[in-house]
Amino acid sequence: MKIRPKRLQVGDTVGIIAPASPPNFEKLTKSFAFLEELGLKYVIGKSVQLQNGYLAGTDEERLSDLHEMIEDPNIAAILCASGGYGAARIAERIDYQLLEENPKIFWGFSDITYLHTAFGLYSDIVTFHGPTLSSMGREDVAERSKHMFKQLFEPAEIHYEEDISMLTTVSGGAVRGELTGGNLTLIVSSIGTKYEIDTKGKILLIEDIGLEPAQIDGLLNQLKLSRKLDEVAGVIIGEFTNAEPKEYVDSLTIDEVFTHYFGKLGKPVVKGFKMGHCEPNVAIPLGVDAILDADRKHLAILPGVQ
Repeated sequence: MKIRPKRLQVGDTVGIIAPASPPNFEKLTKSFAFLEELGLKYVIGKSVQLQNGYLAGTDEERLSDLHEMIEDPNIAAILCASGGYGAARIAERIDYQLLEENPKIFWGFSDITYLHTAFGLYSDIVTFHGPTLSSMGREDVAERSKHMFKQLFEPAEIHYEEDISMLTTVSGGAVRGELTGGNLTLIVSSIGTKYEIDTKGKILLIEDIGLEPAQIDGLLNQLKLSRKLDEVAGVIIGEFTNAEPKEYVDSLTIDEVFTHYFGKLGKPVVKGFKMGHCEPNVAIPLGVDAILDADRKHLAILPGVQ
């Protein structure tokens, strides 16, 4: 069992960082009111308002923000302002023991997937796959996206059934295993590195945005060839936003791609979870045990905080 960070209390201070690309600062600013509604104070990292091309400041500046937030005893949680690109650039220089010795909530998704995987491997800590703060500043944010932040204040199981979204069984069965994964592109980019995702006996979450079915096919084939799909206990297919074919007129559909890789996997696989680049974006803890029942189309997840 990985280390579960302490729950938040009303009045706690959270640290906001941008370990990848710079956020839309107007949308980020709008999210501050939501944090205040939760009863939280906040501190903004220095690199959040910096820009170095497609990065939020230099690698050194983004790394420094992360380390400062981990070390500061007054910071109860670290929330990522944005995704984009660049989190992997600082992975090799992170002090993973520092987070293991000072466990606290770490929250984000998309490009932040790389850090989720790295922290799970080298800090042995539960992290949270949830919407970035800049996405919480949009006008179309669903109430369920907001509600999922409540799991940080009180240990509670998460139960996902078809009352949230329509689910489809791709491969039947039921299994218990540790949750891992996130953005499919970032998962595959970890293969062959010291941060390579470990799927052995685990339930794998995948989601992505803006990829054609052919591109998703290529990524899933890489998971297959690297034996990551052989090792999984089950698969949660989240949202694949804007996955319409563009280049190939006679394209396979995304559902046909999923059926090809998962239909005969012989392990529980369910698609349709509102996790990823979507509304609502249902936040879940990574590194805790979950039960995926593909026959009943039900996912139960243990609490991520203590």
